[in-house]
Amino acid sequence: MVGIWGLGLQPTGEKDPFALRRHALGVVRMLLEKQLPLSLQETLSHAQNQFTGNAQVKNSVAEVKTLMLDRLRGLLKEQGYVPAHIEAVLANNPDDLSEVTAKLQAVQAFAGLPEAQDLAAANKRCVNILRKATEKNEAMAEVLNPALMNESAEQALAQAVADVRPVVTAALAQHDYTGALNALAKLRASVDAFFADVMVMADDAAVRANRLKLLQELATLMNGVADISQLAV
Repeated sequence: MVGIWGLGLQPTGEKDPFALRRHALGVVRMLLEKQLPLSLQETLSHAQNQFTGNAQVKNSVAEVKTLMLDRLRGLLKEQGYVPAHIEAVLANNPDDLSEVTAKLQAVQAFAGLPEAQDLAAANKRCVNILRKATEKNEAMAEVLNPALMNESAEQALAQAVADVRPVVTAALAQHDYTGALNALAKLRASVDAFFADVMVMADDAAVRANRLKLLQELATLMNGVADISQLAV
């Protein structure tokens, strides 16, 4: 697949003379169904390295990986998974497909929690604020500075994130994705209060940078398993 694509013979529209889509699906099914813990990036890169020195074969690792994840998306839909749950998992650009099913099941369980929708909406808002801040080249603190937190709601959120982080980290280390996502439910009240009471883009540059750092830490924590903003309706 890597070599054929690298020669410029990739699928176009309905044409796929070398059946790369079918081959990609076959590889995805083997990795998923046999629970093979292989890195897609490393495996494709290894294949690409076989063409080192051949100027005719361009690097196609990124394109082939995208093709494989697209085939994975279709396979998961056929298996009956909810599209929003699929997108939540695939948004993190998974590299080890053997963990995809477990993450999907964790997202499914999380979506059933009463806190899920509020946290998904808050995460979406958080990601949007961070994206806009990046587009505007807003400065972000390297580390959180408690002395700059003058609102009780931001103090409470910083403490809540600090309390939940070790629980999530430990769960992820054990591949307990359901446990990791369920731990996020404890953040709901603090997150709601923060967005209700705190102006992230404060006039004071240092305070603003500190709050952006807090949101970054929150987003990183919430998106460790999947991009839960995809669950927002």
